[in-house]
Amino acid sequence: MNSWADTGDDKKIVRRKLSDQVLERLREMIVRGELGPGDLMPSERTLMERFGVGRPAVREAMQSMHTLGLINISHGERARVSELSADLMFRQMDMVARMLLSASPDNLEHLKEARRLFEVGMVRIAAQNATADDVEDLKGLIEAQREKLGDAAAFIKGDMAFHIKVSGISGNPIFQAVSEAMLNWVFNYHTDLLIWSGQEDVTLQEHSEIVKCIENQEPEKAALEMQSHLNRSNDLYRHREG
Repeated sequence: MNSWADTGDDKKIVRRKLSDQVLERLREMIVRGELGPGDLMPSERTLMERFGVGRPAVREAMQSMHTLGLINISHGERARVSELSADLMFRQMDMVARMLLSASPDNLEHLKEARRLFEVGMVRIAAQNATADDVEDLKGLIEAQREKLGDAAAFIKGDMAFHIKVSGISGNPIFQAVSEAMLNWVFNYHTDLLIWSGQEDVTLQEHSEIVKCIENQEPEKAALEMQSHLNRSNDLYRHREG
């Protein structure tokens, strides 16, 4: 008797779709540098001949590349390879993040905790590195946010812009991309759960205090102000009960 017969290891081999194989080859071409940012993608016929597949497989693979943000497809023009960036990397995580946050209230709490730790670190760097222009930009963002009082959606966007700018002062594009991604996951997917209830003026005041610390190059004080700000504001968005 064959010992492997009842192990459950004899799973059927599933043939991969041709379009998936073409997609993998195209991604390899980008990774190897055969295709770089801004380059025109080969024509459909060229890809059909190169990979020995039909037009449907090539078109489906190209559409998948577009959906992933790896290429840009414009009507009537050849597709071009996208500029790869940290921002693109985190945008690809959006769908998974939405599903994760919807799966359990605990996941939103974990995200808020991660955001607090991250932004406290970012504001320390900002207080050490900010130029006079950076400080003026932050002050301008506060005033722009103040002008959105009464418009909840616009006010939230202004709030996001302020925090993204703080992370951007680091000069590290990955930090800025992480900040923007986390803010989008918290705000955009839970806007209907926000409870501002007249707290906008408090938010603006707290932002101003943070900027004062950055302007005065006081990283530890800036960190304390940011932590206090996020501790309070974290209670403004949460899963709806029941």
